[in-house]
Amino acid sequence: MSSKVFLITGASTGIGESTARRAVEAGFNVVLAARSTHKLQKLQDELGRERALAVTCDVASWESQEELVRLSLERFGRIDVVFANAGFSKGSTFYGGDDRPEEWKEMVLVNLFGAAATARLTLPELVKTKGHFLVTGSVVGRITSIRNLYSATKWGVTGMAQAIRNEMAGSGVRVTLIEPGVVDTPFWENLQKPCVAELQPDDIARAVLFAVTQPPGVDVNEIMIRPTGQPN
Repeated sequence: MSSKVFLITGASTGIGESTARRAVEAGFNVVLAARSTHKLQKLQDELGRERALAVTCDVASWESQEELVRLSLERFGRIDVVFANAGFSKGSTFYGGDDRPEEWKEMVLVNLFGAAATARLTLPELVKTKGHFLVTGSVVGRITSIRNLYSATKWGVTGMAQAIRNEMAGSGVRVTLIEPGVVDTPFWENLQKPCVAELQPDDIARAVLFAVTQPPGVDVNEIMIRPTGQPN
């Protein structure tokens, strides 16, 4: 296990950070990708520079993700697990309020294009290692939500995960969609939470490692996790 490599986007805080910590505990080397250089470098130092590589990366940029993969392979020589976790919500509405089209554009680029680009650029390496691709969806990628376009992007991620799984059938690559409910992370800054109950980032990280550490013949397709008491 010590030679295996776990790449995580959106790794600087919340679910990504907790997953990185769990992955190192499980024996993986980790590649930490996010836009926040300072937070990434701090996490890299905590996890140990011999085990962790921090790469400043904007998943909305194809070229930035190409560089992420290049640096990962240059440092560790392989990629075994990829967690396309980067995503955010601005919460702007379809009707009423201020017109903020740039927020919509950024959400689509990060949440949809970013995850798709991560898949396209890393799947060739995962085929080599018979690895595992995971992507963060959401409970609101399964139900109608007042959180407008964000919810629509997560419905797109749900379909993307299914499409990737179909395409990778027979390759040995496993594909898992992680669908969290409300989690206590910086994601909720400036957003109203739909309920009082909430999960901790480590709750999701443990679910990610559960899927990753199954025997090679076991493909956990989806994990939906709500805090007890979340109604939808």
